[in-house]
Amino acid sequence: MTTATTPRPTKTLAAEYRGRLLDVAREVRFPADIRLFHEGGRADRFWILQSGIVSLDMRVPGHRPVETDTLGAGDLLGWSWLFPPYRWRFGAQTAGPVRALEFDAEEVRRMCAEDPAMGHAMALWAGSVATRRLQAARTRLLDLYAPYGSGSRG
Repeated sequence: MTTATTPRPTKTLAAEYRGRLLDVAREVRFPADIRLFHEGGRADRFWILQSGIVSLDMRVPGHRPVETDTLGAGDLLGWSWLFPPYRWRFGAQTAGPVRALEFDAEEVRRMCAEDPAMGHAMALWAGSVATRRLQAARTRLLDLYAPYGSGSRG
């Protein structure tokens, strides 16, 4: 799976908002095979991946978690931090070493509240990512568990 169509902040957010967002970023590194968050856990941060691969997964009753997508450099990891109740909708695990910019969700939500135009831009960005990821998860689950799959394969 690939995220080639995932909107990236460099293409979606105006330069002013990108700059303000990057002003509050901190660089982090994660080793391979680290669980970054669990589905249902508190979404208190998010990342823009700089290098490496992160696998998204979701719980399926009666089955082991199912990988729904993979993310790479430039991708937004985490959108649940922007939408109440601020709980992760997926789980995430590193597939190898990862370098990322990390953002404190509360700080960014405060910035968005102080500047509604920035908040609107961030909501559109995160919302477009969420929409694509939920569709990818739907397709993956249909391919795995529906009698005739999603119909997306030839």
